[in-house]
Amino acid sequence: MTAASPAGARRPSLLLVTDLAYEARGRRYCDEDIFLGSRLRETFDVALCHPRDAAALLEGFDTVLIRNSGPVLHYREAYDAFLSRARELRTPVYNPLGGRGDMAGKDYLIEMDRAGLPVIPTVDRAADLPELPDVSRYVVKPKLGADSVGLRFVTATEAAAELERAAEGSLLVQPRIDFRHEVSFYFVDDDFQYALYAPDPERRWVLE
Repeated sequence: MTAASPAGARRPSLLLVTDLAYEARGRRYCDEDIFLGSRLRETFDVALCHPRDAAALLEGFDTVLIRNSGPVLHYREAYDAFLSRARELRTPVYNPLGGRGDMAGKDYLIEMDRAGLPVIPTVDRAADLPELPDVSRYVVKPKLGADSVGLRFVTATEAAAELERAAEGSLLVQPRIDFRHEVSFYFVDDDFQYALYAPDPERRWVLE
């Protein structure tokens, strides 16, 4: 049960930016958005809006939460307008606009590999493909992507052709690795909250 606000106290307002019709492989974002909104309402006055509407509605809210990078992929022009407006108004946005995660593209994967960190080897140029392990299949995916949108499994020859045809620096290539499951690490600002893994693929997005 949520404690009532003191009489006359104003609760902070939050704009949750998402696309309820967004289709992702193996999951229903709309179900997650409904659940997320219900939890946020324990603390905030919450409104949901589409990425195309975010710039126009932004001024009336204390904070903005971008649901994920996936729902804004198909509305890049509108999302860029929102980013510009948010910087102009200095509205707090999560994830922060200066972040280096997937919302800013996947160049960090290449940077981490080049820095010698223990990550999946990653390249974005055909000339660098020999640096990857010699395997039968490779993963090609766009740097601006999420939820496996645009992901393909290809041979080395096909990977080289894809990189040469694409706009420079728009794709990345990795060796295909069969792994059991992903582990996600959750932070709020710089504070680690918890780690999550889902070993049963059939229950990855069961909300309990």
